[in-house]
Amino acid sequence: MSSLLKITLTKSTICTPKKHRAVVAGLGLSKLNQTVERQDSPQIRGMINKVGHLLTVE
Repeated sequence: MSSLLKITLTKSTICTPKKHRAVVAGLGLSKLNQTVERQDSPQIRGMINKVGHLLTVE
């Protein structure tokens, strides 16, 4: 069984490329300091690596 990742949007998506905003939306984040839980998978890890500078992951 894979573990859960707690992903929090800690920085604003203003002035970020359109692709980065799409990745943040794909993770299910829309507001600042919003937290979601996602299953740990290679696809989610890739999304986190793409916009890691905007997120905090536990």
